[in-house]
This record gives sequence, structure tokens and C-alpha cells, in this order.
Amino acid sequence: MTAYRAPTTESDRVFDALGDGTRRSILDLLTERPRAVGDLAAELPVSRPAVSLHLRVLREAGLVRDSAAGTRRIYRLDPAGLTLLRTYLDRLWVGALASFAEAAEAAHRAETKGTNHA
Repeated sequence: MTAYRAPTTESDRVFDALGDGTRRSILDLLTERPRAVGDLAAELPVSRPAVSLHLRVLREAGLVRDSAAGTRRIYRLDPAGLTLLRTYLDRLWVGALASFAEAAEAAHRAETKGTNHA
């Protein structure tokens, strides 16, 4: 079993933050519009203090940012953190497509080679 290691890079923090379903639900809600903690808690099956803790993790990961609106804090998605996530996923997707193309070409070569001997 591998020992837990604290996130050390920006991408580690992003993916560790996204590892929790409640935090992903918070991000989903924030895609609709900016919200206060109470608004988020009203939509989720967790308490207001729990939502605050989740928001702290998301903020530290750079996925959300907040601003003051009177006595409330309003949370919104942070485009910079989402760009980091998008860049990482795009890199994975390009690699997956390249691997698929190589496999398809190898299968085609094998099929063509078998047809030439028939």
C-alpha cells in the first residue's frame, strides 16, 4: 500500500480537490451562476459548515474564487484553475487518440498482410 502524500503541484491540488463528489457537485452548481455558501448548502445534502470546508479546498486548488458582497462571500469558478484542468485533459486526450491511431494502423497492416497471402 502506498503512503498518502500531500499534493505538491498545482495539478495535484486540482485533482485531489476533484476527488470528492460533493466538491464536484459544488463546481457543477457554480457553472450555473456564482453563489453564496448558504445557497450552495440549500442545494446539497451537507451542512453549511461542510460546504465552507469544501469551498476552502476548491479555493486552495485554484478552482473557485470568492468576493465579498456585504456580509456574504460569493463563490464563482476560477477560469485559471479550469484552464489548468483543461490543458491536462487535452494532453491525455491527444495521447489517447495517438495510441488509438497506432493500434488501428497496426491492425490494418496485419489485416492487409493477411489478405496479400490469400
